[in-house]
Amino acid sequence: MPNPALHSIHYYPLKAVGGHAPREAVVEPWGLAGDRRWVLIDSAGRIITQRPHPRLALAAAELLPGGGIRVSAPGQEPLTVAVPPSGESVTVEIWKDKVDAVPAADAAAHAWFSAYLDTDVRIAHLPDPATRRPIDPAYGKEGETVSFADGYPLLLTTLSSLDALNSLIAQGDHSDEGPLPMNRFRPNVVVDGTAPWAEDDWSRIAIGEVTFRVAKKCGRCVVTTTDQRSAERGKEPLRTLAKHRRFGDQLVFGQNLVPESTGSVRIGDPFTLLE
Repeated sequence: MPNPALHSIHYYPLKAVGGHAPREAVVEPWGLAGDRRWVLIDSAGRIITQRPHPRLALAAAELLPGGGIRVSAPGQEPLTVAVPPSGESVTVEIWKDKVDAVPAADAAAHAWFSAYLDTDVRIAHLPDPATRRPIDPAYGKEGETVSFADGYPLLLTTLSSLDALNSLIAQGDHSDEGPLPMNRFRPNVVVDGTAPWAEDDWSRIAIGEVTFRVAKKCGRCVVTTTDQRSAERGKEPLRTLAKHRRFGDQLVFGQNLVPESTGSVRIGDPFTLLE
């Protein structure tokens, strides 16, 4: 087995759509720089995700200098969305949190996604992740915040655990759905060279120069059953996770991380288990 190291990096400028896999990324206190600073919301301010809208898997957002994004999707002309000037904000409801964000200034941006999803949506930007959304106090410390990620600054997965999961899927009733790619789980950092499911017992880790606290196991939802290239849904991996990876009321794959320090991470950086 090779020495444990960072295999890949992923960030998603707009929550719920396709992202990017750079060779290097800056770790900020609330997550990777540029990760999930934009979000789609409905008329009531509730977030729009792949859960009810699997077609979002086919859309993508490219981060631009200055924090704007360039969005693309099948049947749509690409569109650039600039960071809106500070001004009137809107309350975004993301799970149990309510967060102030700023809607895009250009009405064309809202119309673009409304046309794509055939429903009324708006796109909004999180201007200051340092103060807007605290991490769940059951797992976070005072002053720790997160962007529009589901709950924690980063999500870590491992190649060995994906291989183990795919082996279990191959033995099940829906073996034709496997093997599944890692993009089903929308991680931020993927580690190679560890034992399958070893991450269950980690408390603190380091990737290169940056240290992280392992906050909690990641419970998975229907998004993991969505093919990120076709937007079609199946039964896996939830069917297999329910049989083999149930922790309480959650079906688990991956670990949520909170940065203890900042800096840059790069593909090939050594992975170190601290506790």
